[in-house]
This record gives sequence, structure tokens and C-alpha cells, in this order.
Amino acid sequence: MSRDRGQRTPRRHRRIDRSALIAACATALSLTASGCVVVHGEREVLPATSRAEAAKALAEFTDAYNKADKAYDSSLDAGHVTGPFGAIDAARLKAGKANSPQGNPGHAPLTLSDARFTIPKKAGWPRWFLADARANKGGEARWLFVFTRDDLDDPWEAAYLTLVAPDAVPAFKKDKDGWAEPVPARSTDLAIAPEDLSRDYSAYLKKGGEGFAAGPHTDAWREKREKNGSRPGLATQYIDEPLGDGDYAPLALRTEDGGALVFFATRHFEKQTAHTGSTVPTPNDDVLALTKGEIKQSLTMEFVSNEVVLNPKRGAGEQRVSVLGRIQGLTSAQGE
Repeated sequence: MSRDRGQRTPRRHRRIDRSALIAACATALSLTASGCVVVHGEREVLPATSRAEAAKALAEFTDAYNKADKAYDSSLDAGHVTGPFGAIDAARLKAGKANSPQGNPGHAPLTLSDARFTIPKKAGWPRWFLADARANKGGEARWLFVFTRDDLDDPWEAAYLTLVAPDAVPAFKKDKDGWAEPVPARSTDLAIAPEDLSRDYSAYLKKGGEGFAAGPHTDAWREKREKNGSRPGLATQYIDEPLGDGDYAPLALRTEDGGALVFFATRHFEKQTAHTGSTVPTPNDDVLALTKGEIKQSLTMEFVSNEVVLNPKRGAGEQRVSVLGRIQGLTSAQGE
């Protein structure tokens, strides 16, 4: 399959030497009564950013996103997106540009309001924070953005975007200064370790099981696939793969009840194969814009999805993970 900008080798891997050097040398200076004290940012537990800087990052992202959407030009927000959301955004803009070279005729600027910032206190890189806002699109849903950066020289980039119902956003555990607590990817005190969620969710979509609560992104999605799997003249196959490295790594925040809100990503393939004497239904223009090869007997579509879940504390009541929201986007396709 072809790879788009969002599926490149993660920036974090490509510049590991530079990042390690900066992390080793970077220091934060604080003045005390006795003089200047050096605090090593890669070892000290510090807030990922200030609330003012988080608000600035959200505003800069929104401005860049709107410019890119208006022009259908991914270069205009390339420095403000990454990870699964970056992959989805880049493919959307690529398809839009192919079908409307002059720009987006239906552009309506995204505006965000009532922004709330949940900033974890942690050591080392990457730094990240959650922005939770209302938007002029998506009805009453809250837009949850996770912004990340790998060192002090990097801009903040939106790695995850999901939409959830307002009453679904949990209360987070915070210290006396209002800083949140991140949950390590390998944490064993949750129903499913964050680093295993992508793998387990992919396996659930294939085989089912008891690990995930019922809902539109779990059992209902599986049932829909089963119905679409075999239609007159057309067979549809689904393959689900985990994504969990680099800019696709899961990120989790501790909730007040001891569980966690976790963001993670997955990759999905949908292959439509026409029976002898039949043809694959003609896809829409956006799919065609991302398709390589000639569609004759089959069409394989590749999607990237980012999910947000409530992951309960291990051993406390309900032990099934609830998928609160999921945004999926086509990133490439292959005709054969």
C-alpha cells in the first residue's frame, strides 16, 4: 500500500540523535534566594506547558487548519499536525485538492470556544496536553485535541482529534496546583495497559470478546461489517492492525476514579472484490483521488482511525473499556 505524509517514519525516530542531544543538554533555570539552580527538564517532573502556551498552541493550530482547509493545501498546516490526525488530515486535503484545485468551495472556518486545558506534570519527552473545546461544527460534541512535541524547539502539533458527548468527558485527577497525572503506557493498574489497547481493539474487531463495552464503535461496528461482508456480486474483507509507535503512541490521563482516558490509533483495510461477471461499485471522487492503479476486480481502501476510551481501574467494578469517540479517515487506496 502507498504511504502518505501521516504514515511516514515518525519524526521522533528519524531525529532520535538530535532529540537525545537536546534532551541531555536542555535545562530549566530557576532563581532561588541562594542563586541560580539548574533543573534538568529530562529528569524533573514538570508541567508539560503553561496554560497560556496551551491556549496559544490551540489558536495557532486553528488558524493553520483553516488556511489549509480553505486552500486544500496540506503544506499550510503541516507544522501543526502529526500522528493519526495528521495522516487523516493530509489525505483529506490531498483528495480535496485533486477534485478542486482552486480550493475548497464549501470552506467554513472552524471556530473553537470554551476551551479547557488538561496539562499533565511529567518528566522527559514527548510533552503533551489535552485541549477540550466546543466548536461551530459537530453539534454539541466536545472536540478533544491532544497536542504533542518532542523538544523545546518543536511547535505543538495536534496528534489526536476525537469528538465526544459533553457528559462523556471525565473528571481528571489533579494535584493542588491543577496539574494532571499522565498514565504510563505500560501501566498494569488498568483493565488494559494503554500500550495494548490498539492491539486488543484490533483483535476485538476481528474476533469479538469481552474486553470492550457495547457501543457504536464496538459490537455495532462488527455487526455492520458482517452485514456488508457479503452482498450480491460483491465480497468485502476487513483487516485491522494496531498502530502504537512514535507519533502514534497511546497517551493517557488519570481520572478521578483511578481509571484513565486513553487516546490510541489503529489502521484498517477494507477490500471489495467483485464476483465474476460483476464490477466493484464506482467509489466517490475523494476515494478515486487517493486510489492508485485501475479498479477492475477489486478495490482495497486503507484507513487510519484514532480512538478515545475510558479504561477502568483494574479490579474496580466494570472491567470493560468504553470507546467514547472515534474519527476515521481514508488515507490511500489500491485498484486491481
